[in-house]
Amino acid sequence: MPTLDEQIAQSLRDSLASGELRAAPSWGKPLALDDGWDETPVELRLPFRILKEAGYVPQEVLQLHECAQLRSAIAACSDEAEALPLRRRLADLQQIVALRLERLRVTGTL
Repeated sequence: MPTLDEQIAQSLRDSLASGELRAAPSWGKPLALDDGWDETPVELRLPFRILKEAGYVPQEVLQLHECAQLRSAIAACSDEAEALPLRRRLADLQQIVALRLERLRVTGTL
């Protein structure tokens, strides 16, 4: 019985032979590191990339993008009074994302 790695390798060989891999929009190109890439946990980067290329954007990815936008907005603020609500929203959003990712890690589902 083949191991999981062997099954994956065979599936990739089959997809390459059929031309399915070459049809992917990112075939042969380096990964574009969009906003939120660095904030995404390493073990979720590839699955989220696959979902994105299929046209589905998970809620967590949207929230990570929002976190990146909030950080940029905070950095651009010259007045602390203006930055305070942004900092609060960022802290709330980071907690929501952390809890969802922890649930995913523990249970395997969101």
